[in-house]
Amino acid sequence: MTSLFLLAMWVVPANAQYFGRNKPKYENHDFKVVQTPHFEIYQYLDNPELLETLANQAEHWYLLHQAVLADTFTSKNPLLIYNDHPDFQQTNAVGGEIGVGTGGVTEGLKNRVILPVAMSNAQTKHVLGHELVHAFQYHMIIDGDSTSIRNLGNLPLWMIEGLAEYMSIGRVDANTSLWMRDAVLNDKVPRIRDLYNPEFFPYRWGQAFWAFIAGWKGDGVIRPFFVSTAKYGFDKACKDVLGVTEKELSKLWVDAIKGYYGPYLGDKKERFIGRPFVTDEKGGGRLNIAPVLSPNGQYVLFLSEKDLFSIDVFLADAVNGDIIRKVHSGTKGGHLDDLSFIESAGTWSPDSKEFAFVAVKDGSNVLVIKDLKGKTKETFGLEGVPAFSNPAWSPDGKSIVVAGLVNGQVDLFQVTLKNKKVERLTNDKYSEMEPSWSPDGSQLVYATDKLSFEKNAGEWTFNLAIMDMGTHQVQDLDFFYGADNLNPLFDAQGNIIFLSDRDGFRNMYSYEPATGKIFQMTDFLTGISGITPYAPAISVSVKENRDRLFFTHYFNGRHNIYKAKSEDFLHREVAPDSVDLTAATLPRINKQAPNVVDVNLSNMDKLENMPATGLKKVPYKPKFKLDYIGGGGGIGIGTGGMFGGATTGLSGGVDMVFGDMLGDHQLYTSLFLNGEIYDFGGAVAYLNRKHRINWGVGLSHMPLQSGRFSPVFLDTLQLNNGETVDVYHSVTDIIRIFQEKVDVFAQYPFSKNLRVEAGASLSYYSNRVDRYDQYYSLNGSYIGQDKTRLDPDEAGLNLFKGTLASVNAGLVGDNSYFGIASPVKGYRFRVSGERYFGDFDFYNLTLDGRKYFFAKPFTLAARAMHYGRYGRDANSFYPLYLGYPWYVRGYEFGNASEILQQNKRSLNELFGSKIAVSNVELRVPFTGPEQLALIKSKFFLTELSVFLDGGLAWDTFDKNADSSLRQFDLNPLFSAGVSMRINLFGALVLEPYYAWPLLKDTKGTFGLNIVPGW
Repeated sequence: MTSLFLLAMWVVPANAQYFGRNKPKYENHDFKVVQTPHFEIYQYLDNPELLETLANQAEHWYLLHQAVLADTFTSKNPLLIYNDHPDFQQTNAVGGEIGVGTGGVTEGLKNRVILPVAMSNAQTKHVLGHELVHAFQYHMIIDGDSTSIRNLGNLPLWMIEGLAEYMSIGRVDANTSLWMRDAVLNDKVPRIRDLYNPEFFPYRWGQAFWAFIAGWKGDGVIRPFFVSTAKYGFDKACKDVLGVTEKELSKLWVDAIKGYYGPYLGDKKERFIGRPFVTDEKGGGRLNIAPVLSPNGQYVLFLSEKDLFSIDVFLADAVNGDIIRKVHSGTKGGHLDDLSFIESAGTWSPDSKEFAFVAVKDGSNVLVIKDLKGKTKETFGLEGVPAFSNPAWSPDGKSIVVAGLVNGQVDLFQVTLKNKKVERLTNDKYSEMEPSWSPDGSQLVYATDKLSFEKNAGEWTFNLAIMDMGTHQVQDLDFFYGADNLNPLFDAQGNIIFLSDRDGFRNMYSYEPATGKIFQMTDFLTGISGITPYAPAISVSVKENRDRLFFTHYFNGRHNIYKAKSEDFLHREVAPDSVDLTAATLPRINKQAPNVVDVNLSNMDKLENMPATGLKKVPYKPKFKLDYIGGGGGIGIGTGGMFGGATTGLSGGVDMVFGDMLGDHQLYTSLFLNGEIYDFGGAVAYLNRKHRINWGVGLSHMPLQSGRFSPVFLDTLQLNNGETVDVYHSVTDIIRIFQEKVDVFAQYPFSKNLRVEAGASLSYYSNRVDRYDQYYSLNGSYIGQDKTRLDPDEAGLNLFKGTLASVNAGLVGDNSYFGIASPVKGYRFRVSGERYFGDFDFYNLTLDGRKYFFAKPFTLAARAMHYGRYGRDANSFYPLYLGYPWYVRGYEFGNASEILQQNKRSLNELFGSKIAVSNVELRVPFTGPEQLALIKSKFFLTELSVFLDGGLAWDTFDKNADSSLRQFDLNPLFSAGVSMRINLFGALVLEPYYAWPLLKDTKGTFGLNIVPGW
């Protein structure tokens, strides 16, 4: 054997991320920087008017938040603004994947506020205000007098997010009040301790909590209570700041919610209309939204998470609600990055043979057109419109209208399907959204914030408008001013069906254009709603002989789709100016408590804007600073043990990550020491993520230590006075191999699920051997030791010293979804190779494919894998071992020899320079989240599996090769068994298992695996 096995541990696939999804950067934007008195804004908007508006809004939010939180920024806070959400999803300023439901992010170390321009003026303003609360929170705690970043761990998520919602929305919020009424109606108002359970959405419940606290003690209590919780924890903060225990506060809270909303709920019985169509008890999931009825009245498209791991598009029979098929799957639509489901629905072609929906592909929104079988007919973007939503197919089938976002401005656009020509229908600072055609195609109805925008009086709300498609003239419908009037649709009679929160609830209304009359159609105690208030939630038949209307009803914490006829609804006339948002207001139990937040929000539009000189252009500077630091260290003293007597060693390390403001450039450094000064190691790597190709270079010095021991033997020792005594003598050799390495690497992501990797490296290996001779008296007392540095040859070791270079390349795909302790749905694969040359000449080949078939709650997982070394020196390294539990269980080091010998097989069958492994598992979540596991548990997360493992190991295919090499023999080893994977709070997965080697007269064996399931 030419080299110690230590070297072989480095000669493995060179890519650090074996699997994992990608975060492609499809576009590279030229960011400009402008400064305001308190902010440094990084943006690339080609819209000076909007930039000035956003800058003024940031300063206004600063004043509002400062009035409550009594904090001042000591330097200009960075604010990164992206033109639209697909661009925002590509940001490098924060790591990890950003989903379509994330409206903004604030990170703590640089205190960067990162957000896109949203699909309406109101949403952009709210998200900016929300994220700037987080900036204040980080500043208060991280830079506080007696707090640090560690104190953030004392703050529950519902307090952090809830405060941001309360201070950016206030206590008048129809959406959050809907959740509160639902909880009272179903007797599910949580105690405060229950708010830690993720089942209770932290944004909604946290907002209600802070509105309750401020409505009891006044907004002046917010800062001291928040900071005290960060310092001492929630329970102590309750006593110190509020003067009550957590239990007493919880009772006040529950009583306040029930007491305030109870009178609005009457007999506490929901006034259901129609019949359930798709519910959690009727074929759907907990979230069934965005129903769209086909023009012929036969089908309904809807979105649901019924398969748990993604929001998918389903086709249902409009008559009985039976789900016909899934027509789009997030786990199978590999050519798309995301489905835009938060605030958008699909649309039907007029012949009901095709449908279209909005997705994300290559960093922009696209329209996807499919047929009834789910086959994709066409996928295309809209030229000049990178982001859009709410498609509406014209009755003549020739075009689709969308709400598009261009340079921060939301307008209506019409695309002709034949030639993909795009026409802009509106062009103004108002937000136009949710377009819908009249049955004859002569008109378009939509929601717009024009009236509230022009009145400049507080919150921007939505009215309805009708556009004549012949002249493009617009008629604004001025009713229910101050309420949000959304999701307008023409019915077969030409009336406009829409949703409004004008009475504090979320109900359906009908507007008759001919008479100007408005009729209330529902009187729900909760309301009709999608995921957000802006999400489409109703669909109506446009055929007079198809009297059907579908809507999403929120009740008992679930979104269910109902079906009804016109005769099922109310027909209660309502005055156009009848608006009362009392039922949409969060409780305020002390009317005398100072109400700073609501007063300031109502006067926000009256604040003065910055003078023209307040917005200052400055050059872009990367501002390379520390992003992360971590690690630990210590000094250890031991007695006896390996060296006898007392020994001292150092142990510790520090990891640091530096980055620029946009996150396009990063520097990773790692220093560590484990033992003596020889065991000092370090690494530094630069990563460039500015373009779609990510590349980097690294330098490292890595020591790796091992040892060998001789049995104790009787010897003589000469003392200083010349006498000799009999002693026990033991010899310990400490073996160190040092690797100095430089490498370059790159990857190109084709999509979120597929990438190609490549790299090259040059390494130099050296070594050191230290021999420790330890002496003990015959009664066992330690006498002393001698330390000698040896040449490896003197120690009888054949250690490698020299140079090794390599190049590598690979193709990696991963669209899997992780369950409790292993992937449960999707696929993974890797095809990669590494070529090594220099003092050794060989190459590695990896072929690894994995597929996960999910049928709730079970997953059938299958893996086929080959890893092998080939070439001249393929067998010069310590062989691979097939019996590791992540390959074939049941053949561990301790018992494999006995098991194989009693079946007249050799232990050598487990070793080789090449291995092939095949595994099949049936997995079921045992304890964990209710919607996934057999037994509900908040903290004990486990997965059971039944497995069949198989594999073989060999050195060569050449039958004439050296007899010391194991020939390929198609006689694999198998095992079967059961295991339980235990997820230890996300930090570690333990897998105790019992495996039966599938050989004659062989007993089962227990084992332990310490890696997540494959």
